[in-house]
Amino acid sequence: MNFNSIKAIYKFEMARALRTIMQSILAPVLSTSLYFIVFGAAIGTKISTIDNVSYGAFIVPGLIMLSIMTTSVNFSAFGIYLPKYNGSIFEIMSAPISAYEIVIGYAGAAVSKSLLISVLILFTSTIFVDFYIKHPLLMLFLLILISITFSLFGFIVGIWATNFEKLQLIPLLIITPLVFLGGSFYSVEMLPELWQFVTKFNPIFYVINGFRWSFFGTADIAITTSLSFIITFLFICLIIIGLIFKTGYRIKG
Repeated sequence: MNFNSIKAIYKFEMARALRTIMQSILAPVLSTSLYFIVFGAAIGTKISTIDNVSYGAFIVPGLIMLSIMTTSVNFSAFGIYLPKYNGSIFEIMSAPISAYEIVIGYAGAAVSKSLLISVLILFTSTIFVDFYIKHPLLMLFLLILISITFSLFGFIVGIWATNFEKLQLIPLLIITPLVFLGGSFYSVEMLPELWQFVTKFNPIFYVINGFRWSFFGTADIAITTSLSFIITFLFICLIIIGLIFKTGYRIKG
């Protein structure tokens, strides 16, 4: 394992985040505050509790997931796309570093930034609502697992993208809508029976509900189902990344 190469990639990516601290870190915190103000004023007055949890506390896991999924994908995708765009990817590929060490460097930096943002959002949430995390160790485990999974997915997006428009396509037009439709701000039991059935085809639904279970010990589906889905998605991403480096898909060309 070439730790020096991993460290070099990791430090470069983290330094880039610090150079854009307003966009990378402060913007998600501000957005979270606005969500609490808007949803708390508009919906919180109409819905007092969901599953014996106050509405303000109920949306905290959904807000964290919304941020961590989009930021993990964006950070990782842009991190690997930029070397492709400026041509430095060939220097990285010719260096004495393996494919998975490259992935660890880029995805590891994305995971670190996502975790930092999620912690900031968690502390920001305490300003607006009172809540208690029932399973803190499971919550931390899921936070890290989901960050790793979506950072790997973002790495795939960055390799796949051929321009900046495609780079933003999946986070903006696929992940964000699926998060909103996956029960971030409501319980699926509040929906008509047909839409409850449709929602269960949304993969993000399983991620959000697993994370919510770690907070409150209750969710729309079993925690084992959520864990199974997240771990399966993680392995699928690893397999795809392995195939990308094996075939040189959009790297060697």
